[in-house]
Amino acid sequence: MSKKMIAIDGPSGAGKSTTAKILARRLNYKYIDTGAMYRAVTLQALQKNIDFSAKKEIVNLANKLDIDFSFPDAEGKVKVYLEGKEVSDELRTAEVDKNVSEIASIPKVREIMLIKQRELAKTDSVVMDGRDIGSRVLPEADLKIYLTANLTTRAERRKEELHNRGEKLDLEKVKCDLNERDKKDQNRDHSPLTKAEDAIEVTTDNKTPQEVVEEICRLLEEEEEDG
Repeated sequence: MSKKMIAIDGPSGAGKSTTAKILARRLNYKYIDTGAMYRAVTLQALQKNIDFSAKKEIVNLANKLDIDFSFPDAEGKVKVYLEGKEVSDELRTAEVDKNVSEIASIPKVREIMLIKQRELAKTDSVVMDGRDIGSRVLPEADLKIYLTANLTTRAERRKEELHNRGEKLDLEKVKCDLNERDKKDQNRDHSPLTKAEDAIEVTTDNKTPQEVVEEICRLLEEEEEDG
């Protein structure tokens, strides 16, 4: 059977990671969280106290980083490893949230991550999520999905996620941060968040992750029948 590629794009809090992990587990595909890769660069820069204006230093850091993923477990959870150390929870802190868009907007960092992402996608059938997967990273993907949800829904999800990690933030603050990140992601010059022309939009408001996965599986079956 030929290798398959499923690209999932969308704004923060739309449910990309959760959906992609469960989908990968169900299809027995490899899951690649490209957002986590930029978060890993951000985390490392924060830990090393690198000034975000020092673009050359950040590019050098990104180029040397070893980032890897485990296969989804029975619950669809995937561990992220940075330099051999698991950093799954550390990547989702409010501090990383606040700074990751700035790191992701650096063109040379995106070029480095693009190469790493394509390399990861060469060996297995993959589900890859991010913000420019269908439009740039995997333009030849067999199925392109654009997940979306309204700002309040996305903020509530992020607030709960942060709360579960011990960070208590006001909903309006989370909503404000998400709105600001949306603007940065959509308006950056290099590889902005965009819906690929041939992507299928799937809204996740008032849907469980399982319901979203079922919908994507149906779309995949339709694509295979048409193909």
